[in-house]
Amino acid sequence: MRISDRAKLGVVAASLLATAALAAGCDTAINGRLDGSPGSSTGPTVPTPTPSRPVPTPVSPPSPPADPPAPPTPGPPAPPTPGPPPGAEELAPNAQGYVFIETKSGETRCRINREAVGCESQFAHSPLVEGEHANGVNVTADGTVRWVLGNLGAMPVVTLDYATYSTQDWTIQASSDGTRFTNNRTGHGMFVSVEEVDTF
Repeated sequence: MRISDRAKLGVVAASLLATAALAAGCDTAINGRLDGSPGSSTGPTVPTPTPSRPVPTPVSPPSPPADPPAPPTPGPPAPPTPGPPPGAEELAPNAQGYVFIETKSGETRCRINREAVGCESQFAHSPLVEGEHANGVNVTADGTVRWVLGNLGAMPVVTLDYATYSTQDWTIQASSDGTRFTNNRTGHGMFVSVEEVDTF
């Protein structure tokens, strides 16, 4: 036999082997299982996904109706605006808004307007002002006090009795012990006598 005949035989043998392999190819393993085996009526098994079921949302019972909002709690009542006590005698101011008074003893004279009360006397215990004992004291409606040197001069005074008076937002309470001036708006003022002056 010649080499060419051997080669032809090799090609024929290879063709027969390839045909046999194709015929056997129907029985191949997929995923480690033998599929398409004789007697098998189904194709490859593919897992079927399980349909998911919706989870029902829990239904809450209806809420009871909300209570109406409570009305606002009123704060404490405003304090009454201080004023002159009932029965106080009213003293009229002059055209410039001043009232001039003198105590029943005649030892103290005062000038009053809406902003301040200033009194003049020979006070027994007054502080020194510019090296001399002050003979005047002034208190404002907000309670500021100032001692001064001076003289109110001649003025048309109203002489007070031991009684209660009202003028220019001030209440004046005159007694034998001294005279008390209280601002009706702020509650500040002073008590004046020759022996002492107390401010508040």
